[in-house]
Amino acid sequence: MKFNTLLLVSGALLVALVSKGCSEGGGVNMFSIEDDLALGAQMAAEIASNPETYPILDSLTYAEAYKHIYAIRNTILASGAVYHQDAFPWQIKIINDDAVQNAFCTPGGYIYVYTGLIKYLEDESQLAGVIGHEMAHADLRHSTDQLTKAYGISFLIGIILGNKENLIADVVASLTQLAFSRSDEEQADAYSVNYLCPTHYVASGSAGFFEKIESEDESDIMEFLSTHPNPKNRVSNIRKMAAGLPCEGDQLFEARYKTFIATLPKTKPGLTQFNH
Repeated sequence: MKFNTLLLVSGALLVALVSKGCSEGGGVNMFSIEDDLALGAQMAAEIASNPETYPILDSLTYAEAYKHIYAIRNTILASGAVYHQDAFPWQIKIINDDAVQNAFCTPGGYIYVYTGLIKYLEDESQLAGVIGHEMAHADLRHSTDQLTKAYGISFLIGIILGNKENLIADVVASLTQLAFSRSDEEQADAYSVNYLCPTHYVASGSAGFFEKIESEDESDIMEFLSTHPNPKNRVSNIRKMAAGLPCEGDQLFEARYKTFIATLPKTKPGLTQFNH
């Protein structure tokens, strides 16, 4: 009798956890939205406390740059396609490192974009596409799913509860290099198209980034392919998805994008690093 009771309780607990953790992407995530927010806030605090590794541009000194990039974010959120539009803060920080062509988004929607990526891209629709892709990882809750696989749920809950504060830096460092599954990457590509489709941007904006990657040195491509779908396939898939939707936006905003780049610090020499 005790065994049957325990079985029933365990089954109920499992159903509760699965119900709590079902993500919008169709998978199972053992974190709640509140957990995502709490972990993201701690990661944002850790990033802010480490300016040597993450030299974030001051929002007052570079007010024009932030005004521009927040306008891109606002356009994406206004599409109505972001699940957690109101639940997550969707705060953006620009990291002043021209050696890195990267962007990432923490759980809970804290977005980070490197100046290296901004200067690498050619127009505003490309940047909007990449930002949309990173937002999708948080919106679909891929980030906590992958971090749970890497660290275990008890470890991450310990950080949220303050029991492992000294290890948050390791988690943040892993996030910037987080290898999402190929299915997660493909899903984020698709949702970037969905986010941009109702806007004035070209819905396939992120395809431009992958086209540029294809033209890079073979060593860079092979490193990228180790954790990501083939850029050529992604370009084809993204453009096919956009063509299959009733999207009317066709603006690249190339001139406006050059004005945006001019508001950033001048380019500094460095190595090139690709991610996502």
